[in-house]
This record gives sequence, C-alpha cells and structure tokens, in this order.
Amino acid sequence: MGSQHQALLEAMEQQSISIAKAGIVCTLPARTSILEAANPVGGHYNKGKTVSENLKMNSALLSRFDLVFILLDKPDEEMDCVLSEHVMSLHSGRKRAFQKAVARRNEDGSIATSSNQSILSLDEDQSLMERLKIPSHETFDPVPGQLLRKYIGYARTYVHPVLSPEAVKVLQ
Repeated sequence: MGSQHQALLEAMEQQSISIAKAGIVCTLPARTSILEAANPVGGHYNKGKTVSENLKMNSALLSRFDLVFILLDKPDEEMDCVLSEHVMSLHSGRKRAFQKAVARRNEDGSIATSSNQSILSLDEDQSLMERLKIPSHETFDPVPGQLLRKYIGYARTYVHPVLSPEAVKVLQ
C-alpha cells in the first residue's frame, strides 16, 4: 500500500493525522468526511476482477468507505460524438442548439417529437436510453437555465422533505 493510501487509512480509522517535520512528530485530530473518485487500472473496468483489483486499492482502505458507487461507461460512438461536440462548443465559444432553452411539450407534459408523439411511448421494445436519444437532424431543447435556477431557489425555500422512520432504517 502506498504512503498516500496509508495516510488516508489512518485518517479514516483513527480520525487522526500524523505529521513529521524537522524531527518533530505531531498527531492532529482529523474529523472529516472523505469522498474519493478513482479510475480503474488501464482505463477500463474489468468485470472479471474485484473492485479493489480494478482500482489497485487495498481492501482494508476500501472497506472504510460507507458507500461505493461504480459508474460504467458503455461505449457508444454516436453519444460520445454528440457529447464531445457539445463540450467543445461550450469551451470554444461557439453557439450551439444545446444552449437554447425552449422545451417542446405536448398537452400531457411529455416531450414532443416531430411526429407529435411522446418519445417515451415509441417502440416499447427499445431501452429507455434508445428512446431518449435525439436524432442528429433534430435540435435538443433542454429546460432553460434561468427557469432551472428559479425552480431550485423555490425548492430550497418551500420544499422541506422529511425522511420517514422506515426510510431512516433502510438508509442505516
């Protein structure tokens, strides 16, 4: 285990950090929450290996985390191309249709398509991801940023969710 992993393990297990400078060793309290992100060895997650083998992280350190989420990126050339074009346009200053914010909706609130059908009701045998893909010849109009900011401000002011005792038990 590397020295960085050892220091992290010490902080998580003993809630203290040891510092050695100029011949003086000091132990300081460290009450903190730790959020870590890691990429798998070789850049691709191997489902045949364990999480600790994929991340080259000691299982003792990995066991100290309360929650571990594994995000898998399924290769999709079309979606990757659209995403990279969007990121490049954002950082190059070009104006793209992605920055417009006019949501097209039907009377029932579903997203309208060119044939005036909900994209969720088309081809039930397709996966949700396939049904949500926007064809390259159509423009994508997300929720306006200003409207989203107003909604978040409203939610922070007026929405105060409370967990039920059953939900608390499930989360514990």
